Amino acid sequence: MSQADLAKASGVSREYIARLELGQQDPTLGTMRKLAKALKVKVGALVE
Repeated sequence: MSQADLAKASGVSREYIARLELGQQDPTLGTMRKLAKALKVKVGALVE
């Protein structure tokens, strides 16, 4: 899934997702929940 697709599915901006991937931003629990829901995984899967 591209950053743009994930942004659209989660409601989180593509720029924010890019900063997360680069380690320039720490996600909030709310953001992690949005991303996990969009990816159809549990929040824990994002931190493993």
